[in-house]
Amino acid sequence: MSWFVRGLVTAVTTWRLCLAGAGHVGAGVVSLLHRRHAEIATRYGADLRLCGIAELGGCAVGQSGIDLAAVVDTIGAGLPLGAMPGAGRPGMTSRQLIDECKPDMLLEATPVNLTDGEPGLSVVRAALTAGVHVVLANKGPLALCYSELAGLSDLADGWGSRYRPARDGPGTRPRLRFSATVAGALPVVNIGCRDLAGDHITRIEAIFNGTTHSILRAMERGLTFQDALADAQARGIAEEDPSLDVSGHDSACKLVITANAVLGMPATLADVSIEGITGITPADVAAHQARGQRLILLCLASESPGGYDLSVRPSAVPAEHPLARLLPDEMGVVYYTEHLDRLSSASLEPGPDPASAAMIRDVIDIIRSETRWPPIPAGSSGAGS
Repeated sequence: MSWFVRGLVTAVTTWRLCLAGAGHVGAGVVSLLHRRHAEIATRYGADLRLCGIAELGGCAVGQSGIDLAAVVDTIGAGLPLGAMPGAGRPGMTSRQLIDECKPDMLLEATPVNLTDGEPGLSVVRAALTAGVHVVLANKGPLALCYSELAGLSDLADGWGSRYRPARDGPGTRPRLRFSATVAGALPVVNIGCRDLAGDHITRIEAIFNGTTHSILRAMERGLTFQDALADAQARGIAEEDPSLDVSGHDSACKLVITANAVLGMPATLADVSIEGITGITPADVAAHQARGQRLILLCLASESPGGYDLSVRPSAVPAEHPLARLLPDEMGVVYYTEHLDRLSSASLEPGPDPASAAMIRDVIDIIRSETRWPPIPAGSSGAGS
């Protein structure tokens, strides 16, 4: 059993991971696991071994751990993982990968599908049912089926201020973590569930979509919506198909996840009033600027007698508001509680790497929560020494 001495660990436990999705976020996860393997083992006592990675068309499998350098090179060259020498399994699906590898943890980073949540929903459901811990970057499964997936995991006990441990002790259900689904590295869920667990949240204001924020800031410089969108796409901020972003549905997904996880509200997308930015003109933006305001795509959860009202819509905020001060590529969240006037956090995330790092953050959180640290012997120097 591992335990800390002078900030390091004396033993290392192997954790076998499977990754579904080899796009920008998934590729970043592979790169981080490769570059930070020794550091994570030293600091957290975890030997993280990627035993399988799935993409559309096939998988790469290595029961004792895939050569991560080879995976990085394969992805970088645009070659199919199913064709990797010795490890490739053409035609294998992510569900088949889980059945074959039987990992300790699934990392799910496939593209968002708000129609039926697939292919991510099925593999997440199967993993949790099989007792496999799950870390999500894909918003779709949670936006569509949060209550079901939470019920299959440790979140059935509640989280944060609503935590009620299972009678048969911690660690009896697989753990489900998803901080990367809400604005990447921005610790929206962590702040709400952990740091504000002792208070009552009355209001959440946020900018959860970097694409729309970048477009609105570009329109302040006089660009049309289409020119601002083209600029965001050229810089890699916006997707080739930006419809989820500009329609407000990407932000709404993140707000639904936040409402469920942080506020304890069993919300779905149908509970969110959604309006995107496609109808905004440079004249609209300039008019608000002239009044000392800034137009943003505001995600709002406001306490009401029946719980919380949820909305995503273009809104004007005063120039001194924390969200008005964000840079074009920043996202941010502002919490209001009964005993705290305001707590705000922001992140500058010009690419997918912060979301990849957030997935590793959740992996480490699961490892910490699953580890039973024994008492430090008398005379030993603990981490606080």
